[in-house]
Amino acid sequence: MSITSVLAKRFSNYDNQQSVGSKLRTKRIAPLLEMIDDVFNKHGKVSVIDIGGSEQYWGIVPLQYLTERHVKITVVNLPGSRLPPDHGPFRFVESDGCDLARFGDKSFHIAHSNSVLEHVGDWQRKVQFVKELERVSQAYFVQTPNFWFPIEPHFMTPFFHWLPAPARIWLVRHFKLGHFEIAESVGDAVMLVEHAGLVTNDMFRYLFKDARILTERFFGLPKSFIAVKK
Repeated sequence: MSITSVLAKRFSNYDNQQSVGSKLRTKRIAPLLEMIDDVFNKHGKVSVIDIGGSEQYWGIVPLQYLTERHVKITVVNLPGSRLPPDHGPFRFVESDGCDLARFGDKSFHIAHSNSVLEHVGDWQRKVQFVKELERVSQAYFVQTPNFWFPIEPHFMTPFFHWLPAPARIWLVRHFKLGHFEIAESVGDAVMLVEHAGLVTNDMFRYLFKDARILTERFFGLPKSFIAVKK
């Protein structure tokens, strides 16, 4: 097992509430929990759309907390995703985050998205993703990794995302990096390299002009950005 694979497991093992990733997420979502409390106090219930999310992610929030506040979470993932049956506070729906036409305007109290913006595609799709997220929600909480943080969070390799595309393609064809096995072909390698398009602070602020932007830091370095609109 490669060093980057070990790091990926230690940082991204969200089944373990003591892992670095879980601890960071628990601290990160404090503003989200404040939003949920505010909505519950006003409406007596809370509807959340989690775009590109998972039930596993919400394991950092006690089920009792969600139940007491009558939180209903609609988890949206791409068509073809293996979605579990609806249960508890969770409803699972297939849809493209850049085209949420099945949902009406302002039909959710809160839109939530964690480490998804970088995966939706090129800049045009990022803009469309944000437009749809803002359209279907009254408030939102959106997080994405920082391009200028030195460790790429998916490949868990220092400076990987700063290298030219041909160099990244060569690396994923020859090494296990982070969450990924060695690519079997050039085509697979290109798809992996294009898997995530990280954004800078300026890009993020442009996308979320009406939001308060928070910066999550790791050892003093800006690791990711969070857009919060209440």
